[in-house]
Amino acid sequence: MYGWIWRHIPGPLTVRVTIAAVLVLGVIALLLFVIFPWVEPWLPFNNITTEDGG
Repeated sequence: MYGWIWRHIPGPLTVRVTIAAVLVLGVIALLLFVIFPWVEPWLPFNNITTEDGG
């Protein structure tokens, strides 16, 4: 998959690296601002239970 993306990015090496970096940052932003907030209610990280030691 990464090879396919790399072959289809136009331009010389410096342009390809820049476009690839922008694509990676875009995927990270999509995950942080859209996907993770949407999935967060189903994650068990905030369901902390403690037993009363008394």
